[in-house]
Amino acid sequence: MNISVRKAGDVTFDDLTGALKLGGPELAFREAIEGLLENGVLTIAVNLSGVNFLDSSGIGSIVRCHKSATERSGKLIFFAPTKMVKQTLKMVSLHKVMNLFEDEASALAAA
Repeated sequence: MNISVRKAGDVTFDDLTGALKLGGPELAFREAIEGLLENGVLTIAVNLSGVNFLDSSGIGSIVRCHKSATERSGKLIFFAPTKMVKQTLKMVSLHKVMNLFEDEASALAAA
């Protein structure tokens, strides 16, 4: 998994590319989000348009990062999920508790 970080105003974007799955990819995602939170970044938008696979470890990582951001009074926003990722998130009802938007403009407006 590749993670590119960019900033737009008060929002830090993590653009993900590849599979969010058990092992290195899941760990890299978690460390990237936790690192931003530890450095005082409170609004993080995660671009899922490049994620081609999401397994249970990836789902767990999303949940942990969402909880960690919430505990720090931060906001973790996800946007532009691929069809497969969106279906997976809906299957486990995560779309009801996480901030999930169709595109970057909607995510930025919600930030």
